[in-house]
Amino acid sequence: MTIEDPLWPRAGQWLQSDPVGDVGLAVVGLPTSSGSLSPSEAWRTPAAVREALHRLASFDGESGTDLRELAAADVGDLPLTGLDPAEAVAAIEHAVRALPVGPVYAYLGGDNLVTHPLVKGNNQTPLERMGLLTFDAHHDVRERADGQPSNGSPVRMLIQDGLAGDHVAQIGIHTFANSREYRDWCDERGIRVVTMAEVEDAGIEAVVGPALEELASRCDAIHVDVDIDVLDRAFAPACPGSRPGGMTPRQLFDGVRRCGAHPAVVSADFVEVDVTHDVADTTVLATATALLSFAVGISQRART
Repeated sequence: MTIEDPLWPRAGQWLQSDPVGDVGLAVVGLPTSSGSLSPSEAWRTPAAVREALHRLASFDGESGTDLRELAAADVGDLPLTGLDPAEAVAAIEHAVRALPVGPVYAYLGGDNLVTHPLVKGNNQTPLERMGLLTFDAHHDVRERADGQPSNGSPVRMLIQDGLAGDHVAQIGIHTFANSREYRDWCDERGIRVVTMAEVEDAGIEAVVGPALEELASRCDAIHVDVDIDVLDRAFAPACPGSRPGGMTPRQLFDGVRRCGAHPAVVSADFVEVDVTHDVADTTVLATATALLSFAVGISQRART
């Protein structure tokens, strides 16, 4: 049982509270994992992340940011239970188009299938003017023989639907996690690929900043796909696709915060966590902290 301390406000209370004034951040749950290539119960994760927020503070002691100063609303979950991958894609795209314009949106997955309809359905900017920045171990350009959408194909699907390849930047691509054929596919279409080796050599700031600026110079709005399997497997045991040699949590949190602070970023998703395989809540706490880091960036944007 958690002992409540009025002088130690929790992030869960901040997100649940009724916002005063204009909402700066809206959180939406996407409980679906029907498109997962590996067996997954990632549909359980939105509820688990909300629960984990009650174990974290609303104050970021490193930047001096108190998230209680950022009006946030929890919109709840979209009704996706029982839908097959194609049905889930259609339902998400339809729902996203109907969301109010104004807040920055954070979507809690679920699997990476959701990225395609979130970008395509954005009701502020047409697909041809959107940008996509991913934190991911994988290129997500897989092609399935049955033609069904999956969590391995959102980037391919978006480009097939009209998103320009040079409107995509991928940060944290792992070694021994992708094929030569799919890397060639990305290169041929002008996708900016930043490997983990480059992240290590240059630093997260030196790769995220230029990627955001390059996308902003070409696009009217940017969606950020935060696939938690970009983390080293030691920090993300609940991600089926995580591998040794990935990002540290601090690298991811800093990168996501920088995205939240950029004025062209209109939304982000946090995906690919199957909480039934977590160890000591390691992955779900990392996901919740990534969400809060994104919110800190939004808060900093509002103060500049």
